[in-house]
Amino acid sequence: MKLITKFFFISLITGIALTGNVFAAERFIVAASTTSTVNSGLFDYLLPKFTRKHGIQIRVVGVGTGQAIRVARRGDADVLFVHHKKSELAFVRDGFGIGRSAKVGQTKSVKSAYKAIANSKSIFTSRGDDSGTHKKSLSIWQVAIKVTSSNGGAKWYRETGSGMGATLNIASSMNAYTLTDRVTWENYKNKEELKILFEHDPLLQNQYGIIKVNPARHKHVKSKEVDIFINWILYTEGQAATNNYRLNNKRVFFTNAKK
Repeated sequence: MKLITKFFFISLITGIALTGNVFAAERFIVAASTTSTVNSGLFDYLLPKFTRKHGIQIRVVGVGTGQAIRVARRGDADVLFVHHKKSELAFVRDGFGIGRSAKVGQTKSVKSAYKAIANSKSIFTSRGDDSGTHKKSLSIWQVAIKVTSSNGGAKWYRETGSGMGATLNIASSMNAYTLTDRVTWENYKNKEELKILFEHDPLLQNQYGIIKVNPARHKHVKSKEVDIFINWILYTEGQAATNNYRLNNKRVFFTNAKK
């Protein structure tokens, strides 16, 4: 007898983010970030603190990780804040970014669970939208069963092409498994019978990195303001503010940036 009929995997997305609020400040920078960080509510909490101290406004473009990187490559952002390390390193390697500063958080075996889903052909829904969460799920599938994109066209594997909230709704309606980030789960109101199956597995760590867009590529990048912002994010004040942020009285970001 099934005591719980619907499960999903949840990764403890770690890191910090920017803010969607617009303040009347003369100085501003544009940040390309992810929908999960935009939807987390952290932006509204964190960045006013930075703006009040430094007088620099952060204007966020919130899209999937892949699109955020494309925005930054075009020079339509001053700083990139996403969570797919391989893509971030490529961004820097190709000369579009300078440095990569990261924050990591600790989040049982999800590898064997993914294998069981594949062996039983249970329905698994993935975002399929080039987001950091989708890329993380693909990397787990690669480790678990050595198959990457779309799992070889298996019928039990469904890509929604949607954001995380919509994918959770689809998982609920299909009695399916999925992978989601912590902040979206905490904000998600339509939980019904969805339950957390795994968390705190090292494979579920999803690291955020912050990268300065290379002013040698795009001369309009506001280099001085970006340096101030990155330093604030990575050092004591920004780290403390991020760790103090709560959703439903739960800590959802864990920082450990190193100098």
